[in-house]
Amino acid sequence: MKTQLTKEDLVTFEQEIADVFATGAIRAPVHLRAGREDQLIKIFREENIGDDDYIFGFWDAHELALLKGVPREEVKQAILDGKSISLCFPKYKVLCSGIVGSLMGTATGVAWALKNQGKSGRAFLFCGEMSSETGIFFEAVKYAYNFDLPVKFIVCDNGLSVMTKTRDVWGSEDPWFKATKYESKIIYFQYVNGYPHSGLGKLIKF
Repeated sequence: MKTQLTKEDLVTFEQEIADVFATGAIRAPVHLRAGREDQLIKIFREENIGDDDYIFGFWDAHELALLKGVPREEVKQAILDGKSISLCFPKYKVLCSGIVGSLMGTATGVAWALKNQGKSGRAFLFCGEMSSETGIFFEAVKYAYNFDLPVKFIVCDNGLSVMTKTRDVWGSEDPWFKATKYESKIIYFQYVNGYPHSGLGKLIKF
């Protein structure tokens, strides 16, 4: 079932969370995103991501949970409970972690199980461009490609590794996987995040 959410739905939700965070009511880190709504909606619709599919994300997964079908109030309550960077909703097949690279092998393993058990469903792992530089990302993509597993890796490139410019770290304008055979397993897009890497860029007193 294709998502019915709009860009405005995602923007409004993040703004609502930002407003609450600014009051000091959320006593845990919060990672907000703005500027990639159209790309995410397009991916969910074009890939026809549905109930049988698994979504894996990291610390910036508010939008992913909403697009996967987790009710708005459930996502909000989880964030209020301090789980913004580790949203997990097993019922909806949404699993996230605040640890870089921690779920790349997991997503590949789930895809392996789905294929070898003859089950429907696919795995989709969303990460940033610097996370795609990790060794586990390469190993997961390589394994998924070699065994033709039902998994795709979505790389969301905002040009920054926390506050360091990605291209300064890479020494290159292009990600390592550009023009390689592994691109068939990767969806890549660039965007400019309207929020800081974490929080609101100012001191929040609890």
